This record gives sequence, C-alpha cells and structure tokens, in this order.
Amino acid sequence: MATVVETKDIKIFIDPSVALGPRRYGLPPHEKEIEKMHELAKVIEEEAMDSDVIVITHYHYDHFDLGHKISLEIYRGKFLLIKHPTENINRSQRVERAPAFLRSVEGLPKKIDLADGRDFTFGSTRIRFSNAVPHGTNTRLGYVLEVLVESGDERLLFSSDVEGPALDEQAQFILQYDPHVAIIDGPMTYMLGFRYSVKSLEESENNLIRILELPSLEELIIDHHLCRELEFRDRLSTIASRFKTAAEASGRENNLLEARRKELYGRY
Repeated sequence: MATVVETKDIKIFIDPSVALGPRRYGLPPHEKEIEKMHELAKVIEEEAMDSDVIVITHYHYDHFDLGHKISLEIYRGKFLLIKHPTENINRSQRVERAPAFLRSVEGLPKKIDLADGRDFTFGSTRIRFSNAVPHGTNTRLGYVLEVLVESGDERLLFSSDVEGPALDEQAQFILQYDPHVAIIDGPMTYMLGFRYSVKSLEESENNLIRILELPSLEELIIDHHLCRELEFRDRLSTIASRFKTAAEASGRENNLLEARRKELYGRY
C-alpha cells in the first residue's frame, strides 16, 4: 500500500514500506519474492527521500520499516504524521512496534505529530485523517487511520488496511468526503471462511458499490489484501469491471507473487 501523492505544494508518502507474508501454503517467501521486495524497497527509499511529508497509518511492518530494508534517512527533515502509538492500538504495536519505531527515528524528522482525527494544512493542500478504525473486521490486529488529501478541487482517499471496507465506521469517512480517487484495501478473500466471513465479503461489496456511486468518484483502486489470491476479481463479481489494481492504474501488469508461491516452488 506504499503510496505517493504529489500536489502543487508538497509530496506526501503514505506508509513507505514493503514486506512479505512469512508463510503461504506452508511455504516461506520464494527467492523471486525476496528479490522483488528489495527492488521495491530501493524505489520506496528514493521516493521517500524526495518527499516532504511521511504518513504512518499503523505499525505493521508492511507499512513502516525500522531501517532493515529502507534507510531511516528518509525521515530526516520531514514532517512525520503518525498513528497514535498508545491509544486505539493493540498490544504488539503499543508495547513493541510503535516504541521501536519512535526510538529509531528520534532526532530525524523536522516535526512529529499525532494524526488521529486531525487535519493538517501545507499551503493549499489539506491532509485529513479519520479517527482510528479497526484493522479489518475486528480489533485483534489493532486500528488504522484513513487519509484524505485535498488539493484545490481534487480529493484522494487512502483507506489503509480496512480489509473491505466491511464496517460502516470504515466506509463512512470515505463516503463523507466523496473523493475523486479512492485507493482501498480490499476484502481479505484468501482467508474466506477462516478469518474472513462470507458476511464480511457481502458487506464489503455493498460498501464498495456505495463508493462507486459517489458523484465525484473517477477512479477506484482496490488492492493489498484482495490481491493475495489469483482469482480476486471473481470474489467481487458484481463490480469486477469497475475497479483497477494499483498495478493496472499505473499501466503495469499484475504480478501476484505471493499468490503464485506454490507455482514458484514448482508445487501445484
């Protein structure tokens, strides 16, 4: 979900990190996944170095990095807007990950601000943050911030890890601001019937239809959790032709390496 947003005033990098699923189909990441991760980490680092504002929506390693893959120098001199490290947060992020992140960037940013439910203005650009909403359909994995970037008459929405959105409280921020572009973390269908219910999928699809009906919406991008299986479009059959993945929106082909992990290992 690493996303760069540029306006006439500033360059914003939301969640500058990349990580791999540690196990899939009982298999660790393939060497091709590891190569791609390091390739993308370099791209992220270059883009983040050139950014003015960095946003961290929550403390999962695919959304922030402790300097293992991406240099901590990306934070030097930046405005850093972060999810609150002690409120509306699960234990592993509150006790381990958020404190480790704040220690690692100490003294680097120009300024650090807690972003939950707040607005920030840079010239004619406004960055609005939702209140913390659940990561997915419950709070076991903690909470995330949704982000709206407004510049002139243009509005871009970044949902962070809502896994849907299946919950009304996740969808409401999106619907309230009627974005022109919406970048949404889609339903976690690869866990359907295990950690993600059929009901949640139905509610997600209903909310995505509501988003598609917004008067200003020009482009809907759905990615992240949805794209962890090959037949992701079949899961959202009623809107399959009405959204793009991040790769498609960038003019590239989908490269779903994790979903192809068995194939990469030669196991079918």
